[in-house]
Amino acid sequence: MAAARTADTRPRIDEALVRRLVDTRFPQWAGLPLQLLDPAGSDHVIYRLGEELSVRLPRHVGAVGQARKESQWLPRLAPHLPLAIPVPVGVGDPGFGYPWPWAVSRWLDGEVATVDALGDSSSAAVELAQFLAALQRFAPEDIPAGDTREDLTGRPLSDRDSATRAAIAEVDGVFDTTAMTELWNAALSAPAWDRPPVWCHGDFHTGNLLTSDGRLSAVIDFGGLGMGDPACDLMIAFTLMSADSRAAFRDALGVDDATWTRGRGWALATGLNAYTSYAAVDPRVAAQTTRQITQALIG
Repeated sequence: MAAARTADTRPRIDEALVRRLVDTRFPQWAGLPLQLLDPAGSDHVIYRLGEELSVRLPRHVGAVGQARKESQWLPRLAPHLPLAIPVPVGVGDPGFGYPWPWAVSRWLDGEVATVDALGDSSSAAVELAQFLAALQRFAPEDIPAGDTREDLTGRPLSDRDSATRAAIAEVDGVFDTTAMTELWNAALSAPAWDRPPVWCHGDFHTGNLLTSDGRLSAVIDFGGLGMGDPACDLMIAFTLMSADSRAAFRDALGVDDATWTRGRGWALATGLNAYTSYAAVDPRVAAQTTRQITQALIG
């Protein structure tokens, strides 16, 4: 299964291509230097452009559409959120053999959050709960309550059932298969979100948090932004937090038992997906997803 996900025809993205795209679409920035950001994640190649900008280009077809979605919504979301987010300043068209839209955004300084720095911090956990609460309250006038645009509709957890069960079987002997199956069954059986859909980050994990001077400073990578069940964003509790800070996070956000159980299911499913796809070739991902899976099993 992992081989099928990586055996695609991804475009070659190098500095020469990015230079030509930027200089052609945004000549006002043609003189600014480019610096590759590495690692940048599985969905995008990212270059810093000068001191104040970044260029973000999808690596594969699954990330196409994120540039235009973020360009539409992040400038509107930013004033309502207690942490900085990347605000797009332009969307570029395909060109020079590169097939998809790409984006230029404001650069956010900071270091990627780590468990060692923030895992035991209840204050950081509460800050993240406050961020999610503010995101969930966002209510733009052009989307009536209860009516979600198709491009913002989040996938239900049940869509991951087949892939997750296959991944559980694949990692038999690495993790506790019985415990994973029990958690997954519980998450799918938990009462569904029965309130209006709320805004969700969609990929809310440690790698998408930035810190400055030891404090949370920004949330990045809103490619999964959408509306639906907020349980998907609870994965941060299992990628970053310890038992004590996780309890503070849950209390601050006011998460009920059913939503918490679905959130554990989201953490398990996304952790297994990343583990089976990348752990064999990326020790960093192996360590992060191992923690995510084991913490989800603890609850």
